[in-house]
Amino acid sequence: MNRPENLKQLQDTSKIWDIAIIGGGSSGLGVALDAISRGLSVVLFEKADFAKGTSSRSTKLVHGGVRYLAQGEVGLVFEALKERGKLLKNAPHLAHNQPFIIPIFTAKDRFMYSVGLKVYDWMSGRLSLGKSEFISKNETLKRLPGLKSEGLYGGVVYHDGQFDDARLALNLAQSADEAGTCVLNYLSVNSLVKNDAGKITGLHVSDRLSGKKYEVNAKMVVNATGVFADKILKMDNPEASKMIQPSQGIHLVLDLEFLGGKDALMIPKTRDGRVLFAVPWHGKLVVGTTDTLREKPKLEPEALQKEIDFVLETAAGYLAKTPTRADVRSVFAGLRPLARPKEGSTKTKEISRSHKVILSESGLVTLTGGKWTTFRKMGEDTVGYFTKVTGEKLNESKSLDMKIHGATNRVPKGHWGIYGFDAQYIQDLIKEEKAWGAKLHPDFPNIEAEVIWAVREEMAVKVEDVLARRIRMLFLDAQAAIDTAPIVARLMAKEMEKDEKWIESELADFNKTASKYLIKNNPK
Repeated sequence: MNRPENLKQLQDTSKIWDIAIIGGGSSGLGVALDAISRGLSVVLFEKADFAKGTSSRSTKLVHGGVRYLAQGEVGLVFEALKERGKLLKNAPHLAHNQPFIIPIFTAKDRFMYSVGLKVYDWMSGRLSLGKSEFISKNETLKRLPGLKSEGLYGGVVYHDGQFDDARLALNLAQSADEAGTCVLNYLSVNSLVKNDAGKITGLHVSDRLSGKKYEVNAKMVVNATGVFADKILKMDNPEASKMIQPSQGIHLVLDLEFLGGKDALMIPKTRDGRVLFAVPWHGKLVVGTTDTLREKPKLEPEALQKEIDFVLETAAGYLAKTPTRADVRSVFAGLRPLARPKEGSTKTKEISRSHKVILSESGLVTLTGGKWTTFRKMGEDTVGYFTKVTGEKLNESKSLDMKIHGATNRVPKGHWGIYGFDAQYIQDLIKEEKAWGAKLHPDFPNIEAEVIWAVREEMAVKVEDVLARRIRMLFLDAQAAIDTAPIVARLMAKEMEKDEKWIESELADFNKTASKYLIKNNPK
């Protein structure tokens, strides 16, 4: 992906794109993937970096949703299980089979969860990742050595998918780019362009890095901005009522030794009625999540002290070694774009996670709700509105079996796995400059060549782009990322021909953001 080259495409003011997408998270990229599978011309604008918002802050699961099954959302679970199976085939370098264990404390629980998960297995059909089974107390503790043994009856094992969310977003952007989509980060949409009949014909956008403004013509405009969807709806119609209720979920990152083994832990019922996961991810343990109503959407939401306490207390009830604030390597918060509940209702965990596509009188198509697992189906359903908006015939979707950039049957070992077939190209950069083979941080396997690659091929333009979403260090260990930032800034500055002032500004920006991922040991 080459940002300057893609910007040049916007200079042709006579070009009319089939679809212009606002938002470069899972929703917008899912729309782009499906649109290109049907041969449409697409331009996509992201006001920050790809997956900067909610899409980089998930629990890292590609799942049907055992919880949704308990809530009776059978259709959503069927859909998600099908998408889960396909994603593991289309992006084997990023998504893989992850066994989960539910700790069992009574015979009644054994029966209930065993039966429920057999239904889940059956619903997976030929895309099943493995059969669920009951295991003894000894086997449970052997597989999860960090689990408390008191009162433990055994465990029920089931299978779901696990993935790297921001890397998938990036690979989707690369897939779209390679198919001719004009994909751009750090481009803000300032206003919608309408004709005399009040129908949308395009957008006014501006480059947040250079300040340059562009007018873009499009037959259909898609609002795929997640928790910020209301902002675009207000841009379209100042009288529009609010549709989105942001709900915050946080995750704490601990050392893997707190659980041990390769299996994930699923706690099926916490005191607020949610489930809690503890999932091995890139050599650490991601524990979450919460469900807290927030009034305003933010690009960089912060975990509340009560949320941190809740996750630590809930985890302490199941882990042999009690995790404390001092053990938390990183904390990150994300906002779910839920449909605003009716007056008087605040139970966000009961709001459907299925997606909705809304067509405004102006022709604006808005995609809301949904989850990472169903991003492709969300895209397919949204692109399906093209005929309604334009009157033009639409080819059938072929995105279900599209391989995603990096996909390979020979996934590289170790941390190189997330790059798929690109791993070899990155390692080859060391031939160009031997020093790029040096590690960025003693506790992490990443090397300097990955920073060069991120700038050259992955449209990284800020230090945060690299440390948060290209190599994920900020999410894994915030202090390590802060310590690594000066090295990353210097490598980027040299590659991008930036000066000392740029380095200083970038480090100040990054440290301000990264401080939100650090946990305070003695909160006020």
